[in-house]
Amino acid sequence: MGRTAPEVALLVKRLQHTHHRALSAALADLGVSLVQWDTLRHLDQHPGASLHELAQLTFQTDQSFGSLAARMVDRGLLERLPGPGRVVRHRLTELGERLRREGQGRAERVFVETFAPLGQAQLDLLGDLLEALVAARV
Repeated sequence: MGRTAPEVALLVKRLQHTHHRALSAALADLGVSLVQWDTLRHLDQHPGASLHELAQLTFQTDQSFGSLAARMVDRGLLERLPGPGRVVRHRLTELGERLRREGQGRAERVFVETFAPLGQAQLDLLGDLLEALVAARV
């Protein structure tokens, strides 16, 4: 008997929840939350991103991300720069970049540990299947 779509969806959600817990624990002593580190990661990949762009990348509303960004600016993790018109661009500070780098290694270890039971062919297949599902919903 095969798995149902809702069963698979729940497994994906459980894996995501497991990752969030493990990542939060791995980042705790750096003094950054998972959502803060994710912001640093996305800003590194998208230098000069606007508040709206970062909100979309981190799956937040503009309003909630605006509050988060303000706290991160206050902590010295981000800088705000004027952009065209009313757009405000963001960039990492030296502290933000250091925490992003340190967090990156920790995140990679969490992911490697999670997927270690899979062989390379299984990992490739899982990646292909997830990519196909994401592409079908875009």
